[in-house]
Parts: sequence; structure tokens; C-alpha cells
Amino acid sequence: MNQHPSTLSSDDPTVPEKMRPKPWRWVAGSAGGVLLALAGTAGFFLAYPEKAPASLDRTIEDVSGENPHPVALIRPPVQPLSALAQLGEKIFHDPSLSGSGTQSCASCHDPSRSYGPPNDRDVQLGGVDMRTEGLRPPPSLAYLYRQGPFGIGPTDQENDSPIPLDQLAQQAQGTARATKSAGTAPAANQMVPSGGLFWDGREDTFMDQAKGPMMNPAEMANKSLYDVAAKLQRARYVSDFKPIFGNDIVNQPAMLFTEAMSALSRFQVESASFHRFDSKYDHWLEGKARLSHAEIRGMRLFNDPDKGNCAACHLSQPTADKLPPLFTDTEYEALGVPRNRRLAANRDPSHFDMGLCGPLRTDLAKQTQYCGMFLTPTLRNSAKRGVYFHNGVYHDLKQVVDFYNLREVQPGAIYPHDASGKVHKYDDLPARYHANIDVADAPFDRKAGDRRPLSDAEVQDIIAFLRTLDDGDKATGY
Repeated sequence: MNQHPSTLSSDDPTVPEKMRPKPWRWVAGSAGGVLLALAGTAGFFLAYPEKAPASLDRTIEDVSGENPHPVALIRPPVQPLSALAQLGEKIFHDPSLSGSGTQSCASCHDPSRSYGPPNDRDVQLGGVDMRTEGLRPPPSLAYLYRQGPFGIGPTDQENDSPIPLDQLAQQAQGTARATKSAGTAPAANQMVPSGGLFWDGREDTFMDQAKGPMMNPAEMANKSLYDVAAKLQRARYVSDFKPIFGNDIVNQPAMLFTEAMSALSRFQVESASFHRFDSKYDHWLEGKARLSHAEIRGMRLFNDPDKGNCAACHLSQPTADKLPPLFTDTEYEALGVPRNRRLAANRDPSHFDMGLCGPLRTDLAKQTQYCGMFLTPTLRNSAKRGVYFHNGVYHDLKQVVDFYNLREVQPGAIYPHDASGKVHKYDDLPARYHANIDVADAPFDRKAGDRRPLSDAEVQDIIAFLRTLDDGDKATGY
């Protein structure tokens, strides 16, 4: 929603009320009666500037649920999978490639849950005995096809000699971070981390992403690529490699492994199941669905820079070239979510998962200004997930929205207390890195004791809107 205020429409429900030009309205009816509001019509009605109470105005604005400015979204083409992608689909669903013989890629990235976790566990179990606990819940594999490589600062300039990340990070030190506000264009040339795959962006390509779980001792637990290649040589679909790569591919273990990862990559790129864009919100954007009153209110709160401000990071508007919104800016934030003491790794009080500066990512370990930062995930299909944030501390959307709503104004409702009653704020990050935590962007720009940004009813409205982002809406038009 990067529009100049002068171009905003007075009847666009995606635009926060305070940013819209005030319409002239004809209001009919007695006190307490039904009101009709016709703004910007042919001019039949003499009008006076709007002075209706806020509750009355909400009733007026929510009556339709239609998008007054539908757009024609441009989705990825849907076409039959190539032979390589079909091979990748078989590999994706093959549990025999794991050390346990029971875990496939789909075991942790369930297609029925938008390629996210298959259950509500904090983290998934894996390893050769399927008893080893992972460090983080699996992120969704959906809607990653437009994710750029990891970088720090602008990525739209071609450079034959890329600057090393450490050098970019050093350049970024001391640079003031721009405040993020829904409805405002992102500041240009921001030296902030963005892009990449996994919670810490440590891989840039689907091929490299696929390799990681294959070798991870807490996941598919192969000791080397040669273990995976040996299992591929015994797979029922091994003959499918030959028409694509030649008959000798099965006798070249390293090449067989590499091409298997390329097949997994093509499956994620080509299959429409990874980027469906058929949610109720997508259909509303196109004028094919109506949102309920609660969903409309939730959308406004989501986009309101003084309320939810969710759209500051979870971009909600189509791009300039009509690509559907991904509901992420693919940047990294230190949110200070509370420590999940249920995790096996966290039984060690000296263990901290600090995202960009470790422990799984090691190349930025010395760049301590990034400690505690994790990738902003898409909110598409967030209602289908049963686990949230990098440590799986929360298990429903109410807890998630309450965290944003209460973290600063009522920290005692979010963080643990010691025996004396003192709140241990930001307890999952060493104190020396607390300066990295976002306290500038709404709704985190408040102090303890301030009025909370959202009422209980408004929290429920935002959740109602988030549910419109689930794939699988049956649009019927009207």
C-alpha cells in the first residue's frame, strides 16, 4: 500500500480510515435507525461533512464487503510438470531416503498444510531412531518462488564482484534502521538483511535447501551424500533418471545426488501447489469474493500503521506489476519472543538460538548486531499452522497476536517472572543483544502501562482476516 495520500480512495477498505480523504455522505434515518451512506455518487444528494460516530461509521463502511477496486492478479502459469519435476515429486515423498527409512521431505513439509509442519509439535522429531528433536519448527516451503538470495542492503544493482557479507555488515554498522510503517513505501537503500531460505537465510537456492535436511542428524540423518546416492540407486524410480541425465548417471554417486536435489528444486518451482494464490483474500482482490464485516475490520487493522501495523513487514498489496502479495518483506527482525522452555536444547541455560549469528548459521557469528534476528515468514496459510515463531513457543493465532499487542505494554503477560515477581523480558536472547530487538515499529513503540494497541474484539478481527489468507477458497463470484 505504497500510495501517496493524495491518490488514496475514500472507499478503499484496505486504506486505514485516517489516511482516506473524508467523503461527503447523505445519511438518512432517525436516531438508532438503519443508515444508508452513498459516497461519490452522481450528486443527487446534498451532503454535509461526515460527523457520524465511529461505531456508526463502521456499520456503514462494512455493509458490502466488496473490493471497490478489483485487480487482475498475475499468477505463475499452471502447466504439466516436466519430467525433472515429476522425478522431484517422487523424491519429495520417498521416506526410504532417510536414515530411519520412515521420514521423507513431506513428513515435515505436509502438502495438506501448505508444506508446513504436519502437526502441532513445537519442533519435529527425526534422526535414525526418529527420537531426536530438531532445533526449530520447519518453515513452510510454499510461496518461496520469489524469494531472493540472502544479502545485506539493496539487491537490485548488478555487481560482477559481489561484496562479502562481512564487509556489507561492517558498512551497515551505525546505520540507523528505518522505522517500518504500513502504508508507507520502504525506505530506499536500507542496509538490512533480507532474502535467503530457512529461518536464518543460510541457503540461497532450493537445491542447497534440499541438501540440508538430508544430512541433518535431527532430520533425515544421512552421513554423507554417498548414503543418499546409494538409497537412490535402490529406489523404485531410479530408472527415471536415465532419460533425463543418461544411463550412466546411476553409476556416478555425487552426480546422482546433485541431480536428485535439482529435481526437488524443479518440483518446488513448477508445482502450482507451492504457490496457489487461491485464498479468499486473493479472490477479494479480484472482485470475486466478499469479506465479512469482521474480515474487513481485521484487514483495516492489519494495514493501520497505528494499530496492528502488520502490513509494515507482511506486505498485503499486489506489486506494481500485479503479482499477488506474499505477505512478507523477506527481511529479518529481532522480535524478542519468549524462550520456549519445552525444547530439549533450551534445558541448557547457556544455549541461545540467535538466528543470523548462530548456531546453525556461522558466517555472521561476529556480526552481533544481527543476533536474535530471524526471517519474516509469509502469513499465507498461517491459520493452518499449529506452531509459530522460530522456537515454536506459540500454538495458535490468538497467542501470536497477543504477543504483538502486549509485549511492551503488559510484558508480564508475555514473559516469566522470578521469585520476587520481576519480569524477565526478552528472556530468549542474552542481555548484551537486547538493543537489537525492535522497539521502534508499532505496535512495539509503546511503554509498559500504556494502553494496548488492540482491544480483544480487534484481536479477533485480525485473526478473522488472517484466516482469509488460507489457500483453497471456493470463489463463486457474484
